[in-house]
Amino acid sequence: MKLIGMLDSPYVRRVAVSLQLLGVKFEHQSLSVFSTFEQFRQINPVVKAPTLVDEEGAALMDSTLILQYAEFIARPSARRTPTMPTELFRSQRLLSLALAACDKAVQLVYERQLRPAEKLHQPWADRVVRQLRAALDVLETEQREQPLDATSAAMPPPGVMQAVTWHFIREMLPDVVAESDYPALAEYSRLAEALPEFRAAPHGDSTYQG
Repeated sequence: MKLIGMLDSPYVRRVAVSLQLLGVKFEHQSLSVFSTFEQFRQINPVVKAPTLVDEEGAALMDSTLILQYAEFIARPSARRTPTMPTELFRSQRLLSLALAACDKAVQLVYERQLRPAEKLHQPWADRVVRQLRAALDVLETEQREQPLDATSAAMPPPGVMQAVTWHFIREMLPDVVAESDYPALAEYSRLAEALPEFRAAPHGDSTYQG
């Protein structure tokens, strides 16, 4: 299988890290939805990252759907999603919060980098920041009270998303979220970034070499 997309996307990076944790082999082709639009379009006409291409050339989109498939084909012992209702609900709740924070961070980056400054609607940007911080507030509380595992052997899906999202925010929006306001998230990210799976797929324009 081949993962298409750049590792500066937190969604692509989430998939690259998670596939390693699940023991699912893949190749990585670092294509941009902007600078290499036409090349990406030849693989997936929708031009959406991440895209996972199977051996038949069929394209699967959306990081969550890709990882649902990856868990299905992974060894049972490698799967990370809980199967008991109570544990599954908490896992999915934390994952939804991390995804919401990521969505809002990406929205804000696009507002700043793609929209002309004279067309920036500040009330909308302020609203996005409030939503971003609201998600981080809950994640910070949860991480303090019931920390997620930060090891390669047992890091859960919301842990990957939480760590990748926090790193993306600190790289792209350091003026919006202060590390001192979220010490538990910052420490979890620090531990995650030291893992070999994260180091093999660093944020930026590099290519994962498995």
